[in-house]
Formats: sequence, C-alpha cells, structure tokens
Amino acid sequence: MSEHALPYVEVNPKSKPRATVIWLHGLGDSGNGFAPIVPDLKLPDELGIRFVFPHAPMRPVTINNGMTMRAWYDITSLDFNNRADSQGVTESSALVADLIEKEIAQGIPAHKIVLAGFSQGGVIALNLGTRTAHTLAGVMSMSSYMSEPEKLNEEAHSANKNTPFFVAHGTHDDVVPIFMGNTAFKVLESNGYQATWHEYAMQHNVCMQQLNDISSWLQEKLS
Repeated sequence: MSEHALPYVEVNPKSKPRATVIWLHGLGDSGNGFAPIVPDLKLPDELGIRFVFPHAPMRPVTINNGMTMRAWYDITSLDFNNRADSQGVTESSALVADLIEKEIAQGIPAHKIVLAGFSQGGVIALNLGTRTAHTLAGVMSMSSYMSEPEKLNEEAHSANKNTPFFVAHGTHDDVVPIFMGNTAFKVLESNGYQATWHEYAMQHNVCMQQLNDISSWLQEKLS
C-alpha cells in the first residue's frame, strides 16, 4: 500500500457489500461530483454494490495557467497525441490500483470490481484496466480517451482480455472530441479487448439515457 493513499467518498448499499464500483472523476472535480448519481442508477439492493469515488491528487495544471486543482495528471497541450502527461497517468494508476487491493482485502473479489472513469478519470480507468493482473468485472470509460495508445500492445496484461469495456461519448463533446473516445474504442478492439461503443446526443457530461444504460450494464456484470 502506498503511504499516499487516495481519500474517497463512499456510498454503501443497504445490504453487505458484495461488489464495488471505483468511479474516477474528471479534471478539477472531486469524488463528491458523481456520488449523487448513485440513486439515479436504481440498482437492486440485493446486488450489494458499493461505490468508491476517490479524490484525485492536487497538482498544477499547465493548460489552466498552472492553477492547482484536483487532476489525475497534468495536461500540457490539447494536442490529441500528447494530451496526457504519461508519468502522471502511471502514478495515478498505481494509486487507484491500491484502492483495488484495499477492496480485495476487505473481501470483494476482483471479478466483482468495476473500474469506471469520466474524462481524465476514464484515461486512468483504461490505462489501469488494460494493465492490471486482476481480472475485473468490467471497465467503463466515459467522455474520455486513451493515453499513449501505441504502447498498449506491448504493455497490456492478458487478465482483462475477456472483461467487458463500456466506452461512451457525447456526440457534441467540445472538451474531448468524440473521435478521441472512438479511437480508444478501436484501439481496445484491435488489441483483442471486449469493448462496446455507446454514443449519446450530449456534450461533455452524462445524460439520463447513459445512466440507464450504465445501470443495466452494471446489473448484468455484477449479478
């Protein structure tokens, strides 16, 4: 366990937790940002799904004039190929990997853990989900993209080759253009991952139809 363990917000089920969704927020947000959507997912109590919403570390973000905010990594440029600072992606992936270990230590098996992320959080989810040695229940990337897709082939671990990847994006996203999300999906597919593509008439956010689809997907993967 790292001594820099990530703080988080948790939303526990009424029954004993039997599965966990670790959900990573976007740039400048916090674990509090997505926690209120849990009731909207209308998940059955008997599935015992616990949600963990970690807070990203505070760091200066170059494209925001070096302002310090919660960020999973620095963004030095909006250029598609160099948007994510790879060292930051690696460090944050390790911190989230510690959270997975913590859930496993508390009795939630890896195959009952879903790793989810929005925007920057999705970059971490895709990075860790393709490299972890734990076989997870699923990986979800929302309005996001892949850091260094050209490295996936050599760095990928086979543990999640049969794990479902839910890749979603808004058609009107002006923060992370939809082609970036679709590129991540195609890279997953070409590397033999079980990815599905979902697009919604929305901007850089989540919408009710998407939450309904996520709910159905989580119930199927965690039942």
